Amino acid sequence: MKFATRAIRVGQEPDPATGSINVPIYQTANFVFQGVGEPGPYEYSRTSNPTRRAFEESLASLEEGKHGLAFASGMAAIDAALSILRHGNHVIVSENLYGGTYGLIERVWKERGVEFSYVDGTRPSAFAEAIRPTTRMVWIETPANPLLQLVDVRAVAEITRRRGLVLVADNTFASPYFQRPLNQGVDVVVHSATKYISGHSDVIAGAIVVNDAHLFEQLSLYQKIAGAVAGPFDSWLCLRGLKTLAIRMMQHASNAQRVAEWLAGDKRVESVLYPGLSSHPQHQLARAQMDGFGAIVTLRLQGEMEGVKRFFDGLEVFSFAGSLGGVESLVSHPWTMSHQSLSPEDKNRIGITEGTIRLSIGIEDADDMIADLDKALARV
Repeated sequence: MKFATRAIRVGQEPDPATGSINVPIYQTANFVFQGVGEPGPYEYSRTSNPTRRAFEESLASLEEGKHGLAFASGMAAIDAALSILRHGNHVIVSENLYGGTYGLIERVWKERGVEFSYVDGTRPSAFAEAIRPTTRMVWIETPANPLLQLVDVRAVAEITRRRGLVLVADNTFASPYFQRPLNQGVDVVVHSATKYISGHSDVIAGAIVVNDAHLFEQLSLYQKIAGAVAGPFDSWLCLRGLKTLAIRMMQHASNAQRVAEWLAGDKRVESVLYPGLSSHPQHQLARAQMDGFGAIVTLRLQGEMEGVKRFFDGLEVFSFAGSLGGVESLVSHPWTMSHQSLSPEDKNRIGITEGTIRLSIGIEDADDMIADLDKALARV
């Protein structure tokens, strides 16, 4: 079956008890045992739940992986992926990544005795150069939040495979519709399912997909013991989102291409970052390892913060909010929002300026988005 069919069919067979087309929401904490020492297929919803299991199976199929795990948030999934590390281990991280991941690394995992090195993710050799005897994991995010740098996944996977390192990829921005890192040599794929997986800005959830049975055993144990699992209703909302993932991503990307091309031709904009533009420094890499260019467009404005504020105040179609990946268009300010935990020096070093603005392109009419941006830019 092809992607759009699997998104609707795999893990979502009609309910055998009632014939319901939709997977039921098994909103229960407990399941009856068949006898002393004889549990049924489910015991307790923290350890397993039929609705969550359906979501995990469906997402794993879309990532072309064997095992899926659903969590209460994207950050819970990231924390779970890091849980295979031990005191004294070393991790190499592409320096352009989500600010929440950076905060978890700096404020939690470093305190647990895990060491981290940040490298330029656009240069595969940087990962090889940073390897130590204690290196256990490489962490990449591609496209990266918010500057949309790409990591050459196959090149980095070749390095990690030779050295026996675990390669983790955050695939949130691309979604499995546009990119399937497991097929490119990645060991662990992480998602904030809050974003494109659910797609409607109405649920907080995260997910991990792996192929390796041993990794799955480790991560599954952590999921059960730590307990940061996706609830039945959240899992059901994610399942509902998956059914329209293919058609949503096509419209998201079509709109993003139009908006990016329009912005690139506007002299009021200092620069535009979007992998679908030929001006993007990694445009050819995007064409090689992705099936589409995604729905995030980042622009930079010249001038002081006051101009940025006037731009935000002039928007109506774009809502000022911190997330992304919903059907509605959103706009955020990474300097004060997603990457506020970074020092001003670190933000400037990796290219996040006060004038950096991230657009999450929705599925409204592109003409209305462009008219809205035009009106807001006139205020700068």
